[in-house]
Amino acid sequence: MTHDEIAKLNTAERLSLISELWDSIADLDAPLPSTQREELLRRVGAFEDDRRSATTWDAIKADLATRRQ
Repeated sequence: MTHDEIAKLNTAERLSLISELWDSIADLDAPLPSTQREELLRRVGAFEDDRRSATTWDAIKADLATRRQ
């Protein structure tokens, strides 16, 4: 597509195009920098460590429902 063709698209069409372009990029084409990969692994690890103390969404909703009464 040319710049002029893109300029004629409405917002929804442009967002759809962005989505299609983004999805067309394979992970191997755009690897994470090592610093981002390390941060991602740190966050996953923190999530796994805290999982035992996590509250389910159903429990949170039930708690909120009782507070409204």
